[in-house]
Amino acid sequence: MSDFLTPDSALETRAIHAGQGFDPATGAVNPPVHFSSTFVQDGIGGFRGGYEYARGGNPTRDHLQELLASLEGGEVAYSFASGLAAEDALLRAVLKPGDHVVMGNDVYGGTHRLVNRVFVPWGVHLDTVEMGDLDAVRAAVKPGETRVLWVETPSNPLMKVTDIAGLAQIGRDAGAIVVVDNTFASPYLQQPLSLGADVVVHSTTKYLGGHSDLLGGAVILKDRELAEKVGFIQFGVGAVSSPFDAWLTMRGIKTLPVRMDRHSTNAQALAERLVGHAKIDRVYYPGLPEHPGHDIAAKQMRSFGGMISLGLTGGGDAARKLAESTRLFQLAESLGGVESLIGYPTEMTHASVKGTALEVPDNIVRLSVGLENLDDLTADLLGALDRL
Repeated sequence: MSDFLTPDSALETRAIHAGQGFDPATGAVNPPVHFSSTFVQDGIGGFRGGYEYARGGNPTRDHLQELLASLEGGEVAYSFASGLAAEDALLRAVLKPGDHVVMGNDVYGGTHRLVNRVFVPWGVHLDTVEMGDLDAVRAAVKPGETRVLWVETPSNPLMKVTDIAGLAQIGRDAGAIVVVDNTFASPYLQQPLSLGADVVVHSTTKYLGGHSDLLGGAVILKDRELAEKVGFIQFGVGAVSSPFDAWLTMRGIKTLPVRMDRHSTNAQALAERLVGHAKIDRVYYPGLPEHPGHDIAAKQMRSFGGMISLGLTGGGDAARKLAESTRLFQLAESLGGVESLIGYPTEMTHASVKGTALEVPDNIVRLSVGLENLDDLTADLLGALDRL
């Protein structure tokens, strides 16, 4: 961390400076990107700065990892080639055959697919539950078996809200690790580790990168012993982020606070405008007072983020048509970039959970509300609704 930063430095300041001190050799404000795959040794085993080979360590990746740990208030962070690579390494480090995972019943389809189709055949047991119902979570926990409580809040795509502090207490009582996927909120809006969670994961592709031009993931941990296990898996398996993707992520994070403020204000105003529309059965957005979990979200989030889902009154046909009719809202997977996107989860991001408890209703479309002019976004969406 730069010597002028302290643990009390605001997140907006740390986003620009943590892990990103100027280059001492040239004074360049931005640290250089280290593209080298290997590093000259001062004699056998004499590593300069601890660097030997890029899979084991790279200065650019280390800068990003320092930044991520600072933003989330963790002790150690690791930067991966993708969000799923990050989740896989964490789960490998934690689980063994016979262990039990309790997961929210509304999460990213790829996360459920990873556990259900990779770890379950290996011998891990999986149950899904309504994470917003803490009594249901307690009932799902198996003493001596449950190793991981996995939660997204807000969740993908139904925007369900979980009381992180309450869930963390259940995890502590059961001896389970509480993992929060903080991708939708970002560390600017929500700090799961400060609320008692043990681990935070991210798809850095999304809000942290913020420009739809990189692929990456991250794991941030409080416990150094567990962090060493994750670090070994990363080194042994090798799913590390590239130097350029790490640099792009740092570049994106510099503007994270101002971007999240605009994402949130645009989404809040748009959600309020869509409530009561004749062709919309329900607006899923935590910033709406009628949204289940709104009060909890208001306590544990700075604001409510840029993701909205809509339930269309006309069912799946209307949802498909809407997803294919907007102009500013471009039809694409992913989220969290400066541009607005629209998706049809049941056939796109969540196709892999069809036939499970996580199956997404076919009348749902998901919006990633970008930074464009709010009036233009509103006109685009209302115009597409009028054409249904």
